[in-house]
Amino acid sequence: MKLVRFSLLILAFILLGSQVMAQGTLRIATEGAYPPFNEIDKNGTVVGFDVDISLALCEAMDVKCTIVINEWDTILDGLTSNKYDAVIASMANTPERAKLADFTGYYYRSRSTFVGNPSKQFVQTRDGVKGMTLGAQAGTTQAEYLNKNFEGSATIKLGKTTSDTFAMLAKGEVDAMLSDSLTIFDFLQTEEGRRFDFIGAPLPKGDPSSEACIAVRKGDSELTAAFNKAIKDIRLSGVYEKINRKYFPFSIY
Repeated sequence: MKLVRFSLLILAFILLGSQVMAQGTLRIATEGAYPPFNEIDKNGTVVGFDVDISLALCEAMDVKCTIVINEWDTILDGLTSNKYDAVIASMANTPERAKLADFTGYYYRSRSTFVGNPSKQFVQTRDGVKGMTLGAQAGTTQAEYLNKNFEGSATIKLGKTTSDTFAMLAKGEVDAMLSDSLTIFDFLQTEEGRRFDFIGAPLPKGDPSSEACIAVRKGDSELTAAFNKAIKDIRLSGVYEKINRKYFPFSIY
């Protein structure tokens, strides 16, 4: 009986996704606290690479977009409860998240690395970080990596958002922070970030955090396929490159 109910639930979500595409509207969620990918500007408008990509993908699919702001720690919950139709928020596809949602192919790639004071010694081993305080955003693959590899050796301090964690670094509350190298690149351009730099070695290419994907409701193969096609379309049309150059002087695809 439980299997039948689960199958009916999946079928309902698939039909819902088809209905969304037929109606020509998409509700896309992003965090709004992960610059330069998504953040709230001084006018209260959500902006960033993820937002521009969302709008470009919707245009390529010939649908209208509504951008929804949701906190990171409940962003997949909102997807499964039908608050929105997709999540475009620099999310990595991990085995745990894949239990809750389906994912497209990547729409940008990066590497996670540490940022800190370059004048201080930083050895990226359990012995090397002993006695240090390491930071990351809670609920991220970077936080998971710190807990898995350095818990018990270093103190792990997690911020609610990436911006909060950068603030902890600037205030000296953490000795080093693990984050996406592209968010670090953006931070290093700021006044408070100028005294910091990349330290240590990037995480391996195979780490899940190296690829950002779009999350859709479990079983919605139609919407997943539409997004994958749209990613290819904006790449071929040059729209993707134009957005890329707006934020970074190098390709992140």
